[in-house]
Amino acid sequence: MLDKLSVFMQLVNNPITKKSLRSLTVYCEKCGKSRLEVALELFVGVRDKACWKCKMAERLIEPILQKGADAFNVTLDELKEKFKDAYWRKGLASVIKGLAYFGVRKPFVPGAPFQVVWDVTYACNLKCKHCYATAGKPLPDELTTEEALDAIDKFDRSGVTIISFSGGEPLVRKDIFELTRYAADKGIYVAMATNGTLISDEVAKKMKENGVSYVQISLDGKKDTHELFRGIKGCYDKAVEGIKNAVKHGFFVNVSMTVTRFNYIDVKDVIELCERLNVDWFMHYNFIPTGRGKNIVEADITPEQREELLKFLYMRNKKSNISLLSTAPQFARVALQCEAEFIPTHFYNVEAGEKLKQLAEFIGGCGAGRFYISMRANGDIQPCVFFPLKVGNVREDDLEELWLHNHVFEDLRNRDAIEGCGSCSYRYYCGGCKARAYNYFGDYLMPDPGCINNKKYWEMLRGVVYSDHISNK
Repeated sequence: MLDKLSVFMQLVNNPITKKSLRSLTVYCEKCGKSRLEVALELFVGVRDKACWKCKMAERLIEPILQKGADAFNVTLDELKEKFKDAYWRKGLASVIKGLAYFGVRKPFVPGAPFQVVWDVTYACNLKCKHCYATAGKPLPDELTTEEALDAIDKFDRSGVTIISFSGGEPLVRKDIFELTRYAADKGIYVAMATNGTLISDEVAKKMKENGVSYVQISLDGKKDTHELFRGIKGCYDKAVEGIKNAVKHGFFVNVSMTVTRFNYIDVKDVIELCERLNVDWFMHYNFIPTGRGKNIVEADITPEQREELLKFLYMRNKKSNISLLSTAPQFARVALQCEAEFIPTHFYNVEAGEKLKQLAEFIGGCGAGRFYISMRANGDIQPCVFFPLKVGNVREDDLEELWLHNHVFEDLRNRDAIEGCGSCSYRYYCGGCKARAYNYFGDYLMPDPGCINNKKYWEMLRGVVYSDHISNK
């Protein structure tokens, strides 16, 4: 007998259902939003007026939502309450659009990027050794304010849920708050990735007033290690002060740490600091040899060290007062090989249960070109900020066309095609980091050499077998 999830999958993958849903993905000029978003506003009760086509759209999506609620054991009323939040609705509209165009597939592909990480400028007040953007001075062709606002319009119309303003250092861009406010007013969730040194109490207040909800601040070890990597004396104390101010003003605060062999032993100390400061997340970032990072390839940790680190993060999560995450897709495989009380996905740690384990298989693993894209300061579109492969430009290209039909994105969504991973039983939970594959091999369909199961590729790259003694020095 088919379970409710299987029934839902059959319904959504039906060609007639997909065709009906596609007809709802257009932008409604009368109602000022995508027809799906308007239909969802009507469905949850935050809107009562709409054109007749949008009202008809609500009737068409309601049975789909009912089946989806049944599949994951939630009531329709619970679903309505959750999606009264504008950001969740925008995300749900993208999920439904993804079902319309791609169906239920592993890994799942939404109808628009959930997130765009936008390097709004390459000006920066630090000189980080591992900077993927080789930041310092702005590019001569960075988007003007007018072009940047137009880009936000395009992201909004295509259904982007989150814009993360990054850099360089986004806070040095003079019009940054005009951009964040404009995006927030369109119902886009606004995040900012920053080195934290410029977040005074006054700046934190201004960020809050201008629509920023989430702040990611980098901390790459204890004071001496952080300042050695960041290139400026005194930047550690300013970054910690920035974290404190962000927490004080009620942002969702994520402290990110690019783990290398130079700061590997500092991870526990940084997590303990984060716990004392009451941030929301600590996130381990993979080192990726791109930008200035190409000059310090030897900084990468070994597969054994990464495995040890991910096991430590998994176990520490059980007793920590914050969530510990990782950009290493292998984290999900490590969790499944442990007790699997929760399963890390790209965005959060999913509490385990058989249906949610199935869900993790759809949403887990690398999100480049699948859950998110990046945009350089000059408008160039890439799969992610660590993945310097141009697939288009916001000034010239149709974003929806890129997302739906670009061959690079389609390749990145095919876990079965990855060398060394295509036969791995964890490939839908993981699949490796495609930016690491691209930057190490020049081919994104090669494996991530940081996975313990791909150790032979690591040894091929390094030309030496790392013993446990060396890797744990």
